[in-house]
Amino acid sequence: MTQNDTLARYSDWAFESAFAVLVLALVLLIAEYATHRADVVAQRERELVAAGQGSATERPAGPGRVDETPKRPLSLRLGNMGRALVVVVAGLQIASIVLRGLATERFPLGNMYEFVSMACTAAVVAGLVLLRKPAYRTLWVYLLVPVLILMFLAATVLYADAAPVVPALRSFWLPIHVTIISVGSGIFLVSGVASLLFLLRIRYPKGEHRTGVLATIAERLPDAQSLDRLAYRTTIIGFPLFGAGIILGAIWAEAAWGRFWGWDPKETVSFISWVIYAAYLHARATSGWRNTRAAWINVVGFVTVLFNLFIINMVVSGLHSYAGLN
Repeated sequence: MTQNDTLARYSDWAFESAFAVLVLALVLLIAEYATHRADVVAQRERELVAAGQGSATERPAGPGRVDETPKRPLSLRLGNMGRALVVVVAGLQIASIVLRGLATERFPLGNMYEFVSMACTAAVVAGLVLLRKPAYRTLWVYLLVPVLILMFLAATVLYADAAPVVPALRSFWLPIHVTIISVGSGIFLVSGVASLLFLLRIRYPKGEHRTGVLATIAERLPDAQSLDRLAYRTTIIGFPLFGAGIILGAIWAEAAWGRFWGWDPKETVSFISWVIYAAYLHARATSGWRNTRAAWINVVGFVTVLFNLFIINMVVSGLHSYAGLN
């Protein structure tokens, strides 16, 4: 086995380890979500006892009595462990990408497996930056579920062996153009999840006690305004990146194919996605559209990004058909 084959195997192991750790992190974060209600009730009971409104058998403080330091709630401990594992996941994802690049002696963005791996890494890293506030910690469950699904598809349906790329991709524009597009797509994942949760929170407002699965899911979500702001600010970050990626891709197309724009299916859908996100930002900045209509535009924008990634690459034939699938 050559050194490149060894590095490729290490890259695959890093990716598989990231997937396994991600599953464990998700289990812990779901457990945090599930135990939060019990911890809130217990905390309220302790507060009542401390105020003299609780159990009559409580012993008064006095000499010789040592008060126990209150333990952190179980939900908080589970959540902290889960978020710590997410940091490990990000490290393993980055290691997998770097090792794949060393194994192939090129920038590791030559097929759909590598593109999805980079986009998932960008989504996790963006989550570590954007969801660090305590109010947003419950959103990790909803961000990691689509990341887990994408990683599963990458490791199974989309997987490609470490190998050189086709001649058309042997250009210095590859790491510039495709990296920006993949990172922008990963950031749009965070934005799309925030808008979907905003729509759920609008349907089940904070403070209203309703029954049902969706109502239970919505119970621990931040308020609608916080979710709306998160989606808007995240899109502001992803939108210029995605637009820059399209422009740089046009420059690369002129050097490779002799024209800046040819309405290739992938070019066309990318432009449509960009227009939709521009419409969302415009609608969101207009006071009359700060509601569900703007959020739906954002969700549609992310759907077009997924359509461009899977349907255009895997079904439609075009100049950008470099999926790397057998």
